[in-house]
Amino acid sequence: MKRIFLVEDDKAIAKNLILLLRSEGFTVTHAATRSEALSALTGNRFDLALLDISLPDGNGFTICTEIKESQDVPVIFLTASGDEASVVTGLNMGADDYITKPFRPRELIARIGTALRKSERCASGFEIRGLQVDTASGIVKKHSSEVFLSALEYRLLLVFINNPKIIITRGRLLDELWDVAGEFVNDNTLTVYIKRLREKIENDPANPQIILTVRGTGYRLGDEYATQ
Repeated sequence: MKRIFLVEDDKAIAKNLILLLRSEGFTVTHAATRSEALSALTGNRFDLALLDISLPDGNGFTICTEIKESQDVPVIFLTASGDEASVVTGLNMGADDYITKPFRPRELIARIGTALRKSERCASGFEIRGLQVDTASGIVKKHSSEVFLSALEYRLLLVFINNPKIIITRGRLLDELWDVAGEFVNDNTLTVYIKRLREKIENDPANPQIILTVRGTGYRLGDEYATQ
């Protein structure tokens, strides 16, 4: 289920939009002000943002910048009819589309669908708790700073990224590492690799939130993951 972040201060418009989006199968998180929006971005991950430009405590441009820097998901601006200068500013800041008020519901849904499909075709990244992995380039970053992993550490991380919703047994991880290393990797070595990887990617390696231990079974990716 796709997650839509709606920033709109008009209560009537927001109510109607929430009902429309939910009827189309989207999950909606709503914020009515700039401060609420910036707060909602902390710890939450979305697939697309619908942003009103004019807000009681600022404008949607700063929210667009924050979204593009932290999540890089499609942004569609909701603008007043004829507000050409705002439209141009928004597009230059990286917005993917805009729609003028009052808008036709089916047109909005169609534009959302187009933006989501375009985003999915371009996706080659993964993010969880500030860790960003660009699988196209092989670059791993933690809070925008590059993290240097060995080939085996990177392979280990990819196993989790490619299987975000399942528990991965130690046996399977051993098989994956053995294939890459070209040599036997034993259970103790796996423990060492998990420890080293956590030291590089976790905020607190002693209390891991990205690679979780499932006692007696193996490991799984933390709950707050997101494919981009």
